[in-house]
Amino acid sequence: MQKYLPILRSCPFFTDLSDEEILSILHCVQATTVARPRGAYILRAGDTTEVMGLVLSGSVLILQEDLWGHRNILSKCTAGDFFGEPYAATSGTVLNVNAVAEDDCALLFLNVKRLLTSCPTACDHHQKLIRNLVSVLANRLLLFNDKITHVSKRSTREKLLSYLSSESVRQASLSFDIPFDRQQLADYLCVDRAAMSVELSRLQKEGILKTNRRHFELIVDRGANS
Repeated sequence: MQKYLPILRSCPFFTDLSDEEILSILHCVQATTVARPRGAYILRAGDTTEVMGLVLSGSVLILQEDLWGHRNILSKCTAGDFFGEPYAATSGTVLNVNAVAEDDCALLFLNVKRLLTSCPTACDHHQKLIRNLVSVLANRLLLFNDKITHVSKRSTREKLLSYLSSESVRQASLSFDIPFDRQQLADYLCVDRAAMSVELSRLQKEGILKTNRRHFELIVDRGANS
């Protein structure tokens, strides 16, 4: 576990914990590391789980799929991000999402049941971890609230502008990169990719934005509102 400490230190789940406390907690909750190849299903809809995953390297897509192959991407997890925590924290809850490796990835699994059960020594760092878990779960709710805000817009154009505006604010810049390729962005916004591409071209022609692959630059005419 030692080699993953730089990633673990930067993770909100381990905020205010020393390296020694982190390693002690990983032992306490029976943490295990696994590797999964690109395209592998890590968690499947219809199953239950007692563990939540932390991405150590690579990336993981959290998505819903129907029988006809239509995908709805809920989020993308990169190094330092957790997934599966709401399901692991509610015993017996059946997953309605899949977690799929977007790239070859290394993962850390933590047993949430052991985390929520005070250890015999009632250690201070264990209590810190429980507080951090509440913060992680709250942040997950905020992310899903953002997605609901975007997909509730009526048109593809409105969904795009809602998402891109939100990313600009989050990254505090009019020039930024997004985590999705074009197909993933369409799946995240629940729109047809072809229709989305047409709308992006229209927005560029109107001088509202510039884009190249995952990079976007929003063009705001400050004088228009003066």
